[in-house]
Amino acid sequence: MPSSGFTVGLIQMACGDDPAANLTSAETGIRDAAAAGANIVCLPELFRARYFCQSEDIAHFALAESVPGPTTDHLSAVAAELAVVLLVPLFERRATGVYHNTVAVIDADGRLVGRYRKTHIPDDPLYYEKFYFTPGDLGYPVFDTRYARIGPLICWDQWFPEAARLSALAGAELLVYPSAIGWHPAERGSEGDTQRNSWRTIQRAHAIANGVFVAAINRVGHEGPTDGGLTFWGSSFVSGPDGRILADGAVDAAELVVARCDRAAIDEQRHGWPFLRDRRIDTYREITERLIDEPAAPRPSDDLT
Repeated sequence: MPSSGFTVGLIQMACGDDPAANLTSAETGIRDAAAAGANIVCLPELFRARYFCQSEDIAHFALAESVPGPTTDHLSAVAAELAVVLLVPLFERRATGVYHNTVAVIDADGRLVGRYRKTHIPDDPLYYEKFYFTPGDLGYPVFDTRYARIGPLICWDQWFPEAARLSALAGAELLVYPSAIGWHPAERGSEGDTQRNSWRTIQRAHAIANGVFVAAINRVGHEGPTDGGLTFWGSSFVSGPDGRILADGAVDAAELVVARCDRAAIDEQRHGWPFLRDRRIDTYREITERLIDEPAAPRPSDDLT
């Protein structure tokens, strides 16, 4: 693994009805990213289809595929040809009735080195994911790849600091959040700026609090009826460990976002803001409770300073 750094390419794309056409579009983006110098390339959440979770329809289970399977086989060959690491989000069919929202991690030699299954599953208007996805059961794995140690997470996971922290504690240098997030048309005028800014802020906060790089990849375009549905806000970005935006995508255009990530920035952030050093792990045992309804009895500690 090179010591100086790595270059991340984010494929911000619009997704249509034809999975084969979406795969072709993604491959074109991957090749463009490699040509621009990216050696870690990331695709948006569930990129092979329109965001089908806007409704509950058993017909959509036909979109799922095995991992490894046809998409990972195809993109493994592309990764090996271009010598790039790929983060490939898929609708995984594990068994009939058991499906996951998954990121496959393909190393630069074409090997499928592992997968992450989305842990936090939303159930909100037009985001009916609990109908489709079983919560992930693989924890928060971190993968050693040719260019970086990567912690893949997915969309709704991005709102939970626990997932980012556990990935960082396992050695992640880069957190990757493939997403499919956008506005309800009725809310865009009144809440749009706040929602988008909250999305960006929480992920930049993970970068700062953990001293890691963060990459968020979103789709663009309107999907659903013109007077309803979702308008995806793009805005894919890469944040440095200090929270500064290194590269930024448009709100409404399919494009390639590329950022160079210098490992020295991780050391600089963690030396200047040593949050991992100063964690008081002896005080956090209640974090696994749903709510803290009653105060817990104090636990002896050898060092309470």
